[in-house]
Order: sequence, then C-alpha cells, then structure tokens
Amino acid sequence: MTPMAQQVSAHMMLTLDGFGTGLGQSRERPFGTIDPRQLARWMFEDGDNNRDEIAAVTDYGAFIMGRNMFAAPGDDAWEPEWTGWWGRNPPYHAPVFVLTHHARPSLPMEGGTVFHFVTEGPEVALARAREAAGERNVSIAGGVSTLRNYLNAGAVDTLHLKIVPMLAGQGERLWDGLEATLEPIGARHSRFATHIDYRVSA
Repeated sequence: MTPMAQQVSAHMMLTLDGFGTGLGQSRERPFGTIDPRQLARWMFEDGDNNRDEIAAVTDYGAFIMGRNMFAAPGDDAWEPEWTGWWGRNPPYHAPVFVLTHHARPSLPMEGGTVFHFVTEGPEVALARAREAAGERNVSIAGGVSTLRNYLNAGAVDTLHLKIVPMLAGQGERLWDGLEATLEPIGARHSRFATHIDYRVSA
C-alpha cells in the first residue's frame, strides 16, 4: 500500500463575522477584545461532543505559528522567562517553528514540544517543519495573518474552521485579503461551533 503524501493543514476558531483575534492583543489578553472563553466554549463546555475535533488540532508531526501567537505584539525583544501562554507542557508535543524577526535559541518544553524561532521567513519555516514532521503531516497553527499568508501562497492542502456563534466586529479577520479558493468538503454542527472542512487551492 502506497503511503499518503505529507499534507499541510490548518485549524482555526473564527467568530461568525470571520475574526480569529480581536484588537488589543496582550499577554493578559491573548485574543485581545475577543473573550477566549466564548471562542473556545465548544472545547471546554462540550468537549465530549467535540472529542475528535479537539484531538485533530494537535495530531501533527510539526507546527508553524506566527510570533504573535507565541508572544504578544509589541514585545520587541524576547524575555527569557516568557515561554508562551501554554505553561510548561504545551499541547503540541512536537517541533513548533515560530516566525519572527528576533532570533532566539530553541526552547525545549515538557511533553516533547520544542519551539524553534525562524528568522528566514515562511518558506524556510515550512521546509524545516516538513523535514521535522517526517511521514506525519504539518499544521499551520496560526495566527490569522500567518494562516492567510500560507493559504494565499498555495501551501495549505486542507483548512478546518470552527465557526463560533459570536460577533467580534473588529480585529484580525481571515477573509480580508484572502485570495485562496476554499472548497467545502465536510461540515458538522455541535452545540457551540460548526466545524467546516475545506480543500484549498491557490
């Protein structure tokens, strides 16, 4: 049986009006003006009914994220004590490549997560993630602008959105500047989110 080719996928939670992050993101408010308890309600209040979708978010051999997903905007230099919002044992348990203009040594965490800080740009980050993932797939973890850039570059094969019944009105909107074509290939409704799967073409 021929093994499947390595895929690049992405998962993201969006409000009904398409926002993944609000205004005023900071270390105290990682989603800015969007209440994360409402955005992720489907995970924490209805976890049993969304078990497969929750597990799928971290079922990858390597991840890529933008700097603002690891640290708040405006942090012009790394603080050695800052290790992200996830505590000592982040959920990734695999290599994570963080896009940044500020070099920093790789940061090993508990559970097998290692953050690598890539200053050479998105293409280099993707190449390194593909190599690190081996036979497993790669995930574009976010944030919104990082995901949009990879979608527009034709680098993402499948996109999995969790549409949450709330309105943000302002912030970082995935649809603004999106040029990739999204073809729906599956959908499932749960109590606090509608899960929609897309095939992506540039």
